[in-house]
Amino acid sequence: MADMLCKVAGKLTPNAPLAPLVWFKSGGSAQWLFEPKDLADLQTFLHDLDPAVPVMALGLGSNLIVRDGGVQGVVVRLGKAFAKVIASGSLTLFCGGGASGILVSSTARDNGIAGLEFLRSIPGTVGGFVRMNGGAYGAEVKDVLVDCDVVLRDGSLHTLPVADLGYTYRHSNLPDGAIVVAARFAGRAGDPAAIQVEMDRISASREASQPLRSKTGGSTFKNPEGHKAWQLVDAAGCRGLTIGGAQVSEKHCNFLLNLGEATSSDIEALGEEVRRRVKTQSGVSLEWEIQRVGTCARASDQERVGTQ
Repeated sequence: MADMLCKVAGKLTPNAPLAPLVWFKSGGSAQWLFEPKDLADLQTFLHDLDPAVPVMALGLGSNLIVRDGGVQGVVVRLGKAFAKVIASGSLTLFCGGGASGILVSSTARDNGIAGLEFLRSIPGTVGGFVRMNGGAYGAEVKDVLVDCDVVLRDGSLHTLPVADLGYTYRHSNLPDGAIVVAARFAGRAGDPAAIQVEMDRISASREASQPLRSKTGGSTFKNPEGHKAWQLVDAAGCRGLTIGGAQVSEKHCNFLLNLGEATSSDIEALGEEVRRRVKTQSGVSLEWEIQRVGTCARASDQERVGTQ
């Protein structure tokens, strides 16, 4: 890896702390953090990188627990070169993989494209919510995605239509190591003022019901078939439950909080304890929606949080 420092046009940083880059503000470092200058830089880097070295993409860090032992291999973070959103005609937007949901929805509004308002409420980047079929307020990415451009682990660039992604609830069939560098979304004709009203409604709803000004990771568990995760968590008596510096939000109990100095082990252990209590109380096994990556700092931490 050290030999590649002089080959990249972007920034390649060893032992890069990831806590400042994720919403929970906890966790260890990346063995290497790569911020490519542009698409060609990313492709060349991945092509030349030893295939045995693991690679993962990092967006805004909103749906992620980075474990305290850090992440081995390379973490790729897309910067400004991948954050453009352009209206390309026919009620379609071209969006870079590093663009935020807020920018996508706002650009759609400015160009009279309705149907993308829900992206205003997804606290992540295009790359993240395309991979995870992000959704809210009755809509999902699969409803508006036309296709996406991905760079595979070998550096090759491919355009995949939505039908090839195998979308299900909060899941796609994109392979590990694949990085979404762009996507095209299609909406319908709409009045910018009416679109803004809907975006304002969504924003106000989130502000009223979610702990947006806290150190959190967003929705923790997927909604099981026929249930709402928060209701199951509440019924199991977990509202306000704490482990170390981590707490189940009292405002919305499908959110976990870092109260200040929580470790990632605290946060993950709390989530596992919630899962245990919900299973005991209701018989339902909650599935994590938040992604958990990296290694625990100590073997005792792994025992504390359980296994994936």
